[in-house]
Amino acid sequence: MELDYDQRIINETNRFDLVEDLNELPPIFHYWSNRYLRPQLEKFGFSHPDGFFAYYAKEAIKTHHGSMRILSIGSGNCDTEVRLAKTLRKEGFHDFIIDCMDINQTMFARGLKLAEEEGVTNHLRFLKADFNSWESQQSYGLIIANQSLHHVVKLEHLFAEIKKSLPPEGYFITSDIIGRNGHQRWPEAVKVLKKIWQQMPPRYRYNHQLNKEQKKYVNHDCSSDSFEGIRAQDVLPLLIKNFHFETFIPFANLILIFIDRGLGPNFDVNNPEDIAFIDRIHQLDEELMLAGTIQPTQLMAAMQLNPSDNLRLRHPKLTPEFCLRQ
Repeated sequence: MELDYDQRIINETNRFDLVEDLNELPPIFHYWSNRYLRPQLEKFGFSHPDGFFAYYAKEAIKTHHGSMRILSIGSGNCDTEVRLAKTLRKEGFHDFIIDCMDINQTMFARGLKLAEEEGVTNHLRFLKADFNSWESQQSYGLIIANQSLHHVVKLEHLFAEIKKSLPPEGYFITSDIIGRNGHQRWPEAVKVLKKIWQQMPPRYRYNHQLNKEQKKYVNHDCSSDSFEGIRAQDVLPLLIKNFHFETFIPFANLILIFIDRGLGPNFDVNNPEDIAFIDRIHQLDEELMLAGTIQPTQLMAAMQLNPSDNLRLRHPKLTPEFCLRQ
């Protein structure tokens, strides 16, 4: 039975009430990201998502005369926003306000405490709102969506409000998920994963979130009882329809199954056999994405209302249109 919207809100709020560190990931994820993702990002002038947000915050401030307001959509515990405020202050930028938008008061309380501890409360405002029904009352030089778009049901409404809020020189930037709804994999990726599953040792199959061995690959739909990935597959098509990319960095499909919280703890970064397995999956992932056999499921992108004279791509072949699943 399909859950109604209010029940999903309750489930989502209750789940995140208990999550104090949204960024906690197993060591194998950091091995992979530092070896393979970080060098790709450094070509663009940053090393990690926090650096990406700071890079475009500084670009927006430089082109924005006077004080600037930043909006962060689905800010959660506001740890990203606190770090951004600290970075901007450290680099000599002081005339800015970050509006942290979320529906979860418990997470806001953690965010306020963190902002007080780090001395940046004068740069943060807390905006309690549901991004599915939020209506813009401000102009923002920079709008950030950090791992939040895949929780949005009314993407069309949200993107319309973002367009209303953004001046021509402003930026809308996101680090988010663009794969199949509910963090599932499309059939062509499932086919590859099932083959890998048959060949890998049982110790790699233990799911630490479910506390059991998965003898067969299960293509689980995480959106069945919450907003987790509820319209993830619509994010990229609607971004293409509504905005113009300046930076487009798509990445990762198969590899995420093995380095995330479920299976990731199975892999020891000091074990050559485990590292060799992760390296092989990454290489296969890249080959299949560049061939167009499977599509990236993650995206970091910077967008504006008007076309850019210089679209920056992670790989010449991986254009926004090429990464759409047809």
